[in-house]
Amino acid sequence: MPTQTKTERSAAAKKAAATRKRNAAQPSTQRTRASARSTARDAGRTAKSAARTAKQAGRTTARRADAETTRLSVVGRQAERAVFIPVGAVLTARDTLTDTFGTRAKLRTRLNRFERRGETALRRNGRAVERQARDTRRDIERGVNDVQSNAGELVDRVQDRLSAVV
Repeated sequence: MPTQTKTERSAAAKKAAATRKRNAAQPSTQRTRASARSTARDAGRTAKSAARTAKQAGRTTARRADAETTRLSVVGRQAERAVFIPVGAVLTARDTLTDTFGTRAKLRTRLNRFERRGETALRRNGRAVERQARDTRRDIERGVNDVQSNAGELVDRVQDRLSAVV
């Protein structure tokens, strides 16, 4: 075998050193690639989980709003009853009065007096009932708006975090 020069020996040694370094780095490269794949997979799972959470938050908000709407309709029904019952009582009283007073003139005079008295009472109490209904409606609307706002903020935060992860 021919003898090598100093330069050739140095080049062969450097080539061998480079091969050893390359072979030593290969497992590290494989671990790094596997870690990157795992991280990407985990990020995808996190994104899907966050999307499901945001969707559930939207459904929950809709259910709460529906419950508040139902509650408001119940209040409306109770207010209707508060009007219907007295009107029915007045009609029954009218029938009784018609039977009691024989002449139309006497009945008309009495009924006109009752009408004026009832109108005055309803006008006074009607304002209070309207005021109370308006205040209750405002309170419920504020509560629904707060719930929807909080849910919207939650969805925005989840989406911001998802976009930061991905």
